[in-house]
Amino acid sequence: MPINEQHIGSSLDDFLEEEGILADVEAAAIKRVVTFQIEQLMKENNISKTAMAKRMKTSRAAIDRLLDPTNPSITLQTLERAAAAVGKSLQVELV
Repeated sequence: MPINEQHIGSSLDDFLEEEGILADVEAAAIKRVVTFQIEQLMKENNISKTAMAKRMKTSRAAIDRLLDPTNPSITLQTLERAAAAVGKSLQVELV
């Protein structure tokens, strides 16, 4: 793929913004980080997906969706319940 001279010297964020996908890329990155954190806490606390589902009062399929880093359609309420299930709280802030 040839380099587009208009993007030489610009940042990745600038490029993604010009392409109109910066917000989507940032949301996907945040979801991957949160998914990783939940998985790590589950491992540290020996919590299986089945046990996590019971703690969250949901299905095992819902846990699979929660832990799928490519699934962007997880609600804040679900994230709050997941955090509580591993002994944490969810913090969201605008910066």
